[in-house]
Amino acid sequence: MLLKITMLKTLAMSYTVSVDQATIQQWIAAKLEPKAVEEELVSMGMDEVAIASNLQVFKRLRNAKRQVNGFICMGLGAFTGFISCILTVLNPIPELYNVILFGLTSVAIVIVFLGMYFLFE
Repeated sequence: MLLKITMLKTLAMSYTVSVDQATIQQWIAAKLEPKAVEEELVSMGMDEVAIASNLQVFKRLRNAKRQVNGFICMGLGAFTGFISCILTVLNPIPELYNVILFGLTSVAIVIVFLGMYFLFE
């Protein structure tokens, strides 16, 4: 009995599912939601294991694009904040001190929070 259970586990774990990268890239380009992708996979006649693996790859690739955008926004916001800090300390144009201190710093903070939104959502 124990031997049969072990053998079944081995067979179930060795099952591999092929994922079509071109189709997943088309879904990402079409900006489909995971529910719509799941319905399309069901209509294609795939089993539950194949559907789960395709959805997992789809979500990972879709989130990777958002994550890259998030890091870019956070880097751009941090750089803008650094420039704002340097310009505030040096005060090269005294008439623009308040614009640099409050305006540019606020813009930097908004860009950083936008990046955090992309990264953590």
